[in-house]
Amino acid sequence: MSRDSLRLRLGLAAAALIALALLLAGIGLTVILDRVLDARTADGLDRTAKLIAGRVTLAPDGNPTLSREPPDPRFATPYGGLYWQVEAGSHVLRSRSLWDKSLELGKANAAGTVDATGPDGGRLIAVIQPLTIGPSGAETDLRVIVAEDRRNLAASRTTFLRLLVPALVALFVVLTLAMALFVRRALAPFRLLQSDLLAVHAGTRTRLPEHFPDEVRPLVADLNRLLDAQERALIRARDAAADMAHGLKTPLAVLDALARRTGPADPALSAEIAEQARAMGGQVERALARARIAAAGDLRRRSCRVAPVAERLVATMRRLPEGDSLDWAVSVPEALAYPGEEGELMEVLGNLLDNGRKWAHRRVRITGETGPGGPSLAVDDDGPGMSAAAIAGIGRGQRWDETRPGTGFGIAIARDVAEAAGAQLDFGRSEFGGLRAALRWPGG
Repeated sequence: MSRDSLRLRLGLAAAALIALALLLAGIGLTVILDRVLDARTADGLDRTAKLIAGRVTLAPDGNPTLSREPPDPRFATPYGGLYWQVEAGSHVLRSRSLWDKSLELGKANAAGTVDATGPDGGRLIAVIQPLTIGPSGAETDLRVIVAEDRRNLAASRTTFLRLLVPALVALFVVLTLAMALFVRRALAPFRLLQSDLLAVHAGTRTRLPEHFPDEVRPLVADLNRLLDAQERALIRARDAAADMAHGLKTPLAVLDALARRTGPADPALSAEIAEQARAMGGQVERALARARIAAAGDLRRRSCRVAPVAERLVATMRRLPEGDSLDWAVSVPEALAYPGEEGELMEVLGNLLDNGRKWAHRRVRITGETGPGGPSLAVDDDGPGMSAAAIAGIGRGQRWDETRPGTGFGIAIARDVAEAAGAQLDFGRSEFGGLRAALRWPGG
């Protein structure tokens, strides 16, 4: 999955938001836990304070006494974390857990919950319970204090976090997987659209189906309109190319006829006119071929089988002058496919075979294969071959076969058409000593 993948971006964004939400939820739950623990602890301390207050009496000397201490053993354990204290003026009655220390809470007499410092320096949560006892007119104001060390609450908080963190991690994994499935499901129409576009590229479908969600349907409709408009443009371009061919070839034919007519009177002028007419005809053919190539550059990737086209072209070449005297050999796999229409392949291969027919002495061979380097098609002959300068001249549109009939632009046209289809046409020395034209294209 690439870094620019929409699925990856949405997945990472969802994972980040889920992590942030769970982090905030964890913090919120911890805060809530702290408040709940404080409230429950304060409620328990308040009940204990009222229990102690109900057991407080005054001794004859006026000092407070406790008829019975609370049963919790932490009150009897020095620094046990749970403390009580009864104050009556300067007289203080306290639990054994305070040892020789006292709870210092100032002069506050109102009932409520406060923070305090324990005998060992720890933080305490304390509850104050005011109390007035004694006969009417001789009442004594007391203050009952019960406190608990917050370290006990911290232990409960730690236990809670030990359970909370793995639970949040597991929830993060589950939600992330669920979000990944959701993103995959949400992007399913785009994967279907991609497969349909590949079918259009492959030529097995002319338009995109419209069974898409409402959010994607406008895009599909625009693509279909584009395909329809391009198809109409292709038809118009091909018709225009045909009209141009008819409009240009007729005047060139007239020039050629005039050259032959003036031949007896002025052979030099006749030859010059004929040569220029042939050159113009070659340029026209190449321009028309390029127009057809441009018209074929649509979104649909077309292909055709090579073997039937090669067989038909060889049969045609046998009927042409000098073709019946040559040994034509075709060795092309049935599965070999050219990345273009049949007409384009006929134009490329036809020009190469026609060139072989003109120059070969005895044999022309057509071979095709699907090797590791990709599919290829080669035409070999046993003629004189081409020099490096002549091969370079093809790319510049120069005529190189001055001694043979024709315009001399067939190979240049073949190269133009092949390159438009994504193929590469190279020339070299054949094993027969003549020219080897090798056509290669990507694919398997």
